[in-house]
Amino acid sequence: MSASRHPALLSTDPELASFVAAEEVLQAQTLRLIPSENYVSAAVLEASGTVLQNKYSEGYPGRRYYEGQQNIDRVEALAIERAKGLFGVDHANVQPYSGSPANLAVYLAFAKPGDTVMGMALPMGGHLTHGWGVSATGSWFRGVQYGVRADTGLIDYDAVRDLALAERPKLIFCGGTALPRTIDFAAFAEIAREAGSILVADVAHIAGLIAGGAHPSPVDHVDVVSTTTHKTLRGPRGAMLMCREEHAKAIDKAVFPGLQGGPHNQTTAGIAVALHEAAQPSFTAYAHQVVANAKALAAALLQKGFDLVSGGTDNHLILIDLTGKDVPGKIAAKALDRAGIVVNYNTVPFDPRKPFDPSGVRIGTPSLTSRGLSTEHMPLVADWISRAVDAAAKGDEQALAAIRAEVTDLMAAFPAPGLPLS
Repeated sequence: MSASRHPALLSTDPELASFVAAEEVLQAQTLRLIPSENYVSAAVLEASGTVLQNKYSEGYPGRRYYEGQQNIDRVEALAIERAKGLFGVDHANVQPYSGSPANLAVYLAFAKPGDTVMGMALPMGGHLTHGWGVSATGSWFRGVQYGVRADTGLIDYDAVRDLALAERPKLIFCGGTALPRTIDFAAFAEIAREAGSILVADVAHIAGLIAGGAHPSPVDHVDVVSTTTHKTLRGPRGAMLMCREEHAKAIDKAVFPGLQGGPHNQTTAGIAVALHEAAQPSFTAYAHQVVANAKALAAALLQKGFDLVSGGTDNHLILIDLTGKDVPGKIAAKALDRAGIVVNYNTVPFDPRKPFDPSGVRIGTPSLTSRGLSTEHMPLVADWISRAVDAAAKGDEQALAAIRAEVTDLMAAFPAPGLPLS
């Protein structure tokens, strides 16, 4: 449909061009509720597709191993200064390829194989790279995990403290991928101080909320901040590490030459644009609207009889336990997809089901907020979710098709940023 927007690609590789065009249509017509996804602006897309792709730039600004870096140095320095200004940090490294390599660099900077590291357990909402067993971080290091309370779904900071003092980990990670509540960075900082641990805040999901003032910042409390640059920050698929000046040399050395070769300069440019956009008043309004929409959607889902982990949300993310609906998360997620509502199936705390066939679904409001939907639309979204889950239980494909038509109509009224479709 829109392959003509990419004439060189269409001419050279029409098959691939058709896939890109189909994805543009899919993103335009569906309600995207995956909390780790978003729409980047046309400016971020353009910056990410420039001739900066052609450059190899091992090293850092002013200290490269290749000549011809005059412009690349300025691009990277600009991204660094914007990151430092936006987040109020001493030092920023914008070269990590993505979130997992960024976290690996933290290990390389501060720990040795076999050291004890501590993070939230994956089934409780943590991330693979926080020392979980199937990850390299759980193989090379001794991972110990904390979780949430069974009765509240909230982090038990007394239990975290007890574990940290018993294990004395080299690193403590706070943050995760399915945490619907505000992270108490000050509480984690006190625990890390008592345990003698390096504290790392993995804010990949909430970086945009922090930048927009819709979530407390970890900067004054932690040693290192790790984040992706997409998700709520609305940048390209990349990552950043930010830290106190005392850790700058260790972090930079761990990223390059420790883990990576040349940075992806086109991504660095996209990050610079996204950071510039995130410094604007409109982004502050966006970040707060993301949270307002999530709270409104959570309230509407509760009214529909859904069980939400922790009872609601403080941020952009909602974790739904479908046990009471008698529909497994995977079946619900696939039915919602057929209804034009894109989510991911997800484990819930203390889930009796297997990770690839869990009890829950994870949803969030960054993408729909980028399209301009507001709290007034959240009861309708909750109604679609409720109808789709009911249809999944009954195997009612006609009901799912009817919802998809309604979703497509609403999406047409709220064009997505950056998509080349009218």
